Amino acid sequence: MSIRPCALESKAFLALKEVYDHREARAAQWRSQGRKVVGQLGCDVPDELIIAAGMLPVRVYADPEKPLTETDKYLEYAFDPTVRAQFEKIVDGTYRDQIDYLAISNSTDVVIRVFLYLRELKRVEPDKPVPPIAFIDWLFTRHRLHQTRNEFVIDLFKQQMEEWAGREITDEQIRAAGKLCNENRQALREMAGLRHGQQVRLSGSEALVIIGAGLFMEKAEHTALVRQVTQDAAQWPVLTGPRVFYTGANQEDTALYDKIEAAGMVVVGEDTDWGERHYDRDYNPDYPVIRGIVDRYMLREFSAKKAFVSQRVEALDREVDAAGAQGVIFYTNQYDEVATWDMPSQRKSLNARGIKHITFGRMLWPVAKNEDLDEKLAGFAAEMKGGAR
Repeated sequence: MSIRPCALESKAFLALKEVYDHREARAAQWRSQGRKVVGQLGCDVPDELIIAAGMLPVRVYADPEKPLTETDKYLEYAFDPTVRAQFEKIVDGTYRDQIDYLAISNSTDVVIRVFLYLRELKRVEPDKPVPPIAFIDWLFTRHRLHQTRNEFVIDLFKQQMEEWAGREITDEQIRAAGKLCNENRQALREMAGLRHGQQVRLSGSEALVIIGAGLFMEKAEHTALVRQVTQDAAQWPVLTGPRVFYTGANQEDTALYDKIEAAGMVVVGEDTDWGERHYDRDYNPDYPVIRGIVDRYMLREFSAKKAFVSQRVEALDREVDAAGAQGVIFYTNQYDEVATWDMPSQRKSLNARGIKHITFGRMLWPVAKNEDLDEKLAGFAAEMKGGAR
């Protein structure tokens, strides 16, 4: 992990890095106190309702070191490799020992398929150690009729949270959770200001640690630590080198960013759910509570599933400019084809604007398996340095 000495001198950053590096510790502590933990698969599971129910939301993630013994029995090889690794931990009992329940949103088509496989597995092999599951079947179109249907879907999820919590969830509790989440998002946006523009003081790897720790710990504590890190980092040395924007596969660790930074580039932003997209829209407390949740999760920045290609092109152009990026890195894993639908049009727009870019497609996972990646990144960095705008 390419963390600079100045970051390691920050007590707040070290506290976040401890959570990021040991992701199960907070959930284990939470459960030891008799409280419940909800695993989240998919990026559109509402934190607000889980928190309002008195439970801790944590993100399901892949373990690159774990053999896929169970997964190979049930899933085809043509699944995104990170999803196959996530499935392994759900089916082999790892998550049964770490979470109480599993909430799945239909954020991508492959996640929907995972839910269907898990549902059938629970039916035909009920002794498998799969946690109880709730499925959130969002409609991603933005017509009012469809949003009304989404309010019905989220109310059903609220009822499931009440059943798991063993109590009613009040509107006041949801609004309080919404306020807590909004404060966390605002703190992360303030942190992101140190990544953007001409004077960049936070590296991409450091930002991933700060953002990612919040997926595994209590929001109030995370907010306080983020604010302290932002205050500390305002005094850190300015990073030099070509500034790049990252788009493509979620990065659940810093391995790829480490390589990008080792090549001399600075990652100033990304449109992934383990990065800046995680905090790009607030819960609206002026709406009825369920509508506020629907508004927050359905009107977030455009992902590939939620948008037309033209909208994805506009979104990338806008985010590249906001981050002050001089180039763009496209990166997708093997069998991860959704993002590639938008990339030809996005590259065409970048070309028209004179913004350099490089595409890495069908990459092996984990990142270390790609033997020529370092060389190609170094070549792109050299190209960027020769013609940065």
